[in-house]
Amino acid sequence: MTAPIETTAAASEAQPEAVLAGVGKGQIEGRSLGQIAWTRFKRDKVAVAGGVIVILLVLMAILARPIQSMLGLDPNAFNQDLIDANTSLPKGGMGGMSVDHPLGVDPKFGRDLATRLLEGSWVSLVVAFGATVLSNVIGAILGVIAGFYGGRVDAIISRLMDTFLAFPLLLFAIAISATLQGGAFGLEGLPLHLSVLIFVIGFFNWPYLGRIVRGQTLALREREFVDASRGMGARGPYIVFRELLPNLVGPIIVYSTLLIPTNILFEASLSFLGVGIQPPQASWGGMLREAVTYYEVDPQFMIVPGLAIFVTVLAFNLLGDGLRDALDPRSR
Repeated sequence: MTAPIETTAAASEAQPEAVLAGVGKGQIEGRSLGQIAWTRFKRDKVAVAGGVIVILLVLMAILARPIQSMLGLDPNAFNQDLIDANTSLPKGGMGGMSVDHPLGVDPKFGRDLATRLLEGSWVSLVVAFGATVLSNVIGAILGVIAGFYGGRVDAIISRLMDTFLAFPLLLFAIAISATLQGGAFGLEGLPLHLSVLIFVIGFFNWPYLGRIVRGQTLALREREFVDASRGMGARGPYIVFRELLPNLVGPIIVYSTLLIPTNILFEASLSFLGVGIQPPQASWGGMLREAVTYYEVDPQFMIVPGLAIFVTVLAFNLLGDGLRDALDPRSR
């Protein structure tokens, strides 16, 4: 009668600690890689704060036009009664800040800065997201093809990357944007400016992601799941798009969150130089260009768009750093 009891006790002592810890506490459930990454991300309070700001900025950009329509706001409405006729500066202190104009008004025209800031938000984010998507599509596809096939294909794509990286991008962007200002491809005005900026910024930035994806692919192509696919008769295109690319989503997402703020700064730089978004359409870079004349006597006019760019870029960078740490299993 005692032998079964002793056997049971010995078997219990031989069980792993993880099994014993779950005895009497319900079934032990494993966690997916996504759940682990989300848990790691939530622990980074700075990255979470950056993510919240990014979500608010995206919502502000999406709802910019509906908010303006609902409240009857016009970013190009002149308020000459708020401007001193002698100095062309806003009446009152702090750039004409008031209850009706919480961020003040711009010199000479008296346009509400809060409304123009709201209008410029969707312009910056549309260009940044559009250029990032274009860069990711080209860079990811060419990078994974170069890394997987190697040999002559890798050499050709790598030299193509070097060629694009050697371009003086800012000068090239200025030349293309200035040339296409009048009209092209059946587009004109704001649609043309947005399309040109997205193409110029996105098309010439793909080699950066391409190099990252190529390096990751060189390591992944030697993994067991790729050998198993080959052994089951899978062809190259199937392995590239069904096996390798899904495993590269993490690095692509992280790089995207770091590329978006770079594209925002690039769009603002082109608009500041006068070859990006053209007035009267509001843009953060254009607002900075207009503020250059008045920043010594009306610093509020430059602080508002400059602070908007700073907060947006900082938030995306904090989010990108947090995602990189959460998706990297080697980080602590």
